[in-house]
Amino acid sequence: MSNNTTKSRQVENSLGSSIALFVPMMLLFLGAIYSLTFLTLENTWPMAVCLILFAAAFWIPQTLLGRSNSAGEN
Repeated sequence: MSNNTTKSRQVENSLGSSIALFVPMMLLFLGAIYSLTFLTLENTWPMAVCLILFAAAFWIPQTLLGRSNSAGEN
């Protein structure tokens, strides 16, 4: 007696919504890197901007969008 049923692949969200989430987060991350071009020893504000944008690029998807806990659900 063998059970040859295949489990269908479960997709969490569509390609369009994945791209819509990825693009703004990547822009935040790249903005953090770009802000470092203005960093000097006299002007430390670009580092503060970098840290805020960098943290937001990771915090928003993991906390507000709930994407941090979806890896091991299969």
